[in-house]
Amino acid sequence: MTQEPRAERIAKWLARSGVASRRDAERMIEEGRIRLNGQPVTHPATFVSDNDIVQVNGEPVAPPQRTRLWRYHKPDAGNNPPRPRRAAHRVFRPARRHAPRDQRRPPRSEQRRAAAADQ
Repeated sequence: MTQEPRAERIAKWLARSGVASRRDAERMIEEGRIRLNGQPVTHPATFVSDNDIVQVNGEPVAPPQRTRLWRYHKPDAGNNPPRPRRAAHRVFRPARRHAPRDQRRPPRSEQRRAAAADQ
């Protein structure tokens, strides 16, 4: 028995593609900025399949990447911070090095430096 790929709602598809959040995608649909196979989308409950072409403001949108699951085993030594609010920062810092390039986020010091340069 072969399963055909499930279609998903266009707002979720756009969110997974990185275009906008689901709520923003729904607003874009109301504004008439989204097209599916050349036709304007009028309702957020529209479903998108793998063969459909989605456009935002006339530009085609690349399909979302396959969902990935990351499993990370926290090392025992030295990762028991005295303040729990900093625990996630310490645990996931080593994992960032192994993430795919498109998933990496620059360290906070670089983010602050970039924000200061923009002002």
